[in-house]
Amino acid sequence: MTRPLIISDCDEVLLHMVAPFKEWLETTQGVSFHLEGHNFAEALRWQDSGELLAPADIWRMLRHFFDTEMDSQTPIAGAVEGINTLAEKAEVVILTNLTDQHRDARAAQLAKVGIKARVYTNQGPKGPALKAIIDEYAPTKALFIDDLAQHHASVAEITPHVTRLHLCGEPMIAHAIDCAHKAGHAHSRIDRWDEALPWLLERLEE
Repeated sequence: MTRPLIISDCDEVLLHMVAPFKEWLETTQGVSFHLEGHNFAEALRWQDSGELLAPADIWRMLRHFFDTEMDSQTPIAGAVEGINTLAEKAEVVILTNLTDQHRDARAAQLAKVGIKARVYTNQGPKGPALKAIIDEYAPTKALFIDDLAQHHASVAEITPHVTRLHLCGEPMIAHAIDCAHKAGHAHSRIDRWDEALPWLLERLEE
């Protein structure tokens, strides 16, 4: 019998990313990191000169981090227990904006902290990728969890029937990112798993 489907992001939903990325940059790469919202273009500066990193250098740093430092990412409070509780009542898959070459490493990274789920990689807005996943699974209902407003807007446009929760579990940036719920693109905004889990379970049972 077809089950409900949870499609969850990883970074800042299940695992901390900005915090270990910042520590790695500042202690090993000679880069200062100060992020407001999700504008990486203005967050990274060379410590020696104070100049902003060029976009190519930012992407290089991000690739290098995910190539070598994924083990430094730790779970968001309550995320492992929360997503595994949901997995008792629904299929759970991960939709993460990483390159395809990082798919297996992401799956292994999540398994190591106790989350065993199929991983889909994506670049750019998540709406098209999410629609393809829904077409594949044909679930009775679908719920989407992500920390960035633009992905909720993309999903809302392409698959408006999907229930959307905006969750950013990283306190360093949660206060500064655009809110998909206020924009009308998410059904709720909850940044703590102990509060998000009851809401998600209620949506599953409706």
